Amino acid sequence: MRSASIACDSSRLFFLRLVFCSAAATTGLLAGALATRDAAAEGDTRSLTFLHTHTRETATITYRRNGRYDEQALEQLNWLLRDWRVGEPAKMDPRLFDILWEVYRESGSREPINVISAYRSPATNGMLRRRSSGVSEHSQHMRGKAMDIRLPDVETGRLRAIAMRMQYGGVGYYPSSQFVHVDTGNVRAWPRMSQDQLVRLFPDGKTLHLPSSGKPLARYDEAKAEILQRNAALAAQASAGGGSFGSIMTALFGRKAPTQNAASDQEPAKAAPIQLASAEPDVVALPPPPLPPQRPKDLLAAPEAVEPAPAEPATAALVTAQLSPPEPVLGFDEQAAVRALFDPRTLAVSVGFAPGRASELNAKSFSGPAVKPLPLVRQAQLDL
Repeated sequence: MRSASIACDSSRLFFLRLVFCSAAATTGLLAGALATRDAAAEGDTRSLTFLHTHTRETATITYRRNGRYDEQALEQLNWLLRDWRVGEPAKMDPRLFDILWEVYRESGSREPINVISAYRSPATNGMLRRRSSGVSEHSQHMRGKAMDIRLPDVETGRLRAIAMRMQYGGVGYYPSSQFVHVDTGNVRAWPRMSQDQLVRLFPDGKTLHLPSSGKPLARYDEAKAEILQRNAALAAQASAGGGSFGSIMTALFGRKAPTQNAASDQEPAKAAPIQLASAEPDVVALPPPPLPPQRPKDLLAAPEAVEPAPAEPATAALVTAQLSPPEPVLGFDEQAAVRALFDPRTLAVSVGFAPGRASELNAKSFSGPAVKPLPLVRQAQLDL
């Protein structure tokens, strides 16, 4: 009986121990699940506070809500991080904001992220490249995938180390200007650390970063397999617009290209050429100038027929009078006409004349060319 009682007590003790261990394990699993859920919940809604050092603009923007990017918030960030020299925004890579969010949280900073440079237009990048040899011709800034930042309450070297440990993209270190370059390109860093510095930063040797000697650390191949796969998944997640599993799988295994409106596939209609008013004034037809008086020798021949001038349009403001050729007013004796011009007896004679024969001269009126007439006596003799 006593042995049976002892065996029963032992079984009961074993059962209690099993229950206690199971409860402890369950508690541990629940605690781990809760911690994971809290971490995921904390990352579902993400906000960043920026201060642009050139424009002095500051903003706190919640760019991610419930695990998905907020398109309106991203548009606000695009404008805040525009090329301030030309006022030109661009679509920034959302992964860049996730990298900055993790770097900021790891640093423990309480100051806004100071933006030194974000998007650069090709014109601005070319201008900076002409000024400095340290500006890349194909800079990630031109693609909206890079940002130069400073945290006033975090030492620049420590900020560099945090960004490098993330191994999300490129990290540039500019201690003299006190800022760090962060981008979403390939994992790399400049200037490279020495072998000892890189080993202190990655004691396990699991990194894609290369030291200045160019010799990778011990677990480079392992890091290459894991980190490249992780970064590819993050890129797919960003392109899908959120963190849901379905959206990631869709991005990885194919998405249908968005259908475009049929009208958008066609070339835009060319604008009709603009008709400009002529700068030249309208040409107004003027009547031909009057013919000069005929010389005496021309009177010997019959006058040439003169074609009448074409009639002016009804809208013309000028009216052309049809004039007949003047009749000769000089006699046929050329020598007598020349002598009469210099005869002193005719200098005091003031006689008017009109187009017509000498017999029609009138002393009270004067018209026609200023040609002195023949003496009346000579003309009377000729008329006889």
